[in-house]
Amino acid sequence: MKILVTGARGFIGRNLTARLRNIGVGKIYEYDKDSSAGSLEAFCRDCDFVFHLAGVNRPQRVEEFQEGNFGFTLKLLKLLENNCNCCPIMLSSSIQAELDNPYGRSKLAGEGLLQEYGRRTRAKVLVYRFPNVFGKWCRPNYNSVVATFCYNTAHGRPLQVNGRDTKLKLVYIDDVVDELLRALDGRENRMEYGQCQVEPVYETTLGEIEDLLRTFRDSRKTLQVPNMTEGSFSKKLYSTYLSYLPEDSFSYPLDMHTDQRGSFTEILRTADRGQFSVNISRPGVEKGNHWHNTKNEKFLVVAGKALIQFRKPDSKEIFSYHVSGERLEVIDIPCGYAHSIINEGNTDLVTFMWCNECFDPERPDTYSLKVKQE
Repeated sequence: MKILVTGARGFIGRNLTARLRNIGVGKIYEYDKDSSAGSLEAFCRDCDFVFHLAGVNRPQRVEEFQEGNFGFTLKLLKLLENNCNCCPIMLSSSIQAELDNPYGRSKLAGEGLLQEYGRRTRAKVLVYRFPNVFGKWCRPNYNSVVATFCYNTAHGRPLQVNGRDTKLKLVYIDDVVDELLRALDGRENRMEYGQCQVEPVYETTLGEIEDLLRTFRDSRKTLQVPNMTEGSFSKKLYSTYLSYLPEDSFSYPLDMHTDQRGSFTEILRTADRGQFSVNISRPGVEKGNHWHNTKNEKFLVVAGKALIQFRKPDSKEIFSYHVSGERLEVIDIPCGYAHSIINEGNTDLVTFMWCNECFDPERPDTYSLKVKQE
């Protein structure tokens, strides 16, 4: 296919064109405000589908709303019609089209142009009234409060929250792109009243966004992982927040607990999926020699050679496993077994460890017992 994307260097346009290139749908004609008028006519003559994302939302003059959102749409439709191109066309509108303000009126006028064009030419038209869209590559301090909040939080700047109870309706950029690709394939989510819609729509408040961003910022110290449930707002907001980190601040140190035996370092803590850590042991060092009632673990040696041994507290029988980083295999550490891990190699032993619960010094559930009896 040959696909025309107007506003190709804008927030939605950048994400859409990147995805179109990734999946290799065909030729992409990218048009933006710096493109030549001649190129637009050539694109309109040759394209098979139009994603009309260009628009004006933060002009210097109020008249620019009408010029950019109505005038340019009129120009685009005339070029398509003059070239006898009745290909499908999608229009990026806004929920503000329901409001009586200059921006909303200009968006509503653009919708009217497109609907009338569809009736006259029988071209397939798709109108999307987007709520606030958030995600990577959105310009902060412009027209997205989420982008501004994410940028300021990631850069250690204070947030100006005018009304924590202010409600917002939001859609995530990847959900928008997914829906636009369905529209390209003729499977748009068309509502009963004729317009199209992106799902899911998240309803939240400025205060809730501020609180979530604060936990994201602090997670480098608390090691707590946000809610990553598939489709959750927090998962998508966290991805958005990370995209605004300064380029010199992608890394952060961890608290390494070191002694002559090596080190133990927590990596992540979760509310309901346990704790992740890395353990480094010097050659010949033995660690563990304890057992748990309910706590259970998984050990994965990623470098070096280890002997992992088990024994029930009331038994003399020992069970042994030899593992190494040359052949990755997970060893379950069941509750009710004393266990130890011995570095039997000549280099440091590096073990990735998962525990089903985060360590609580008030309830450690850890009882000393040597696996090998004297």
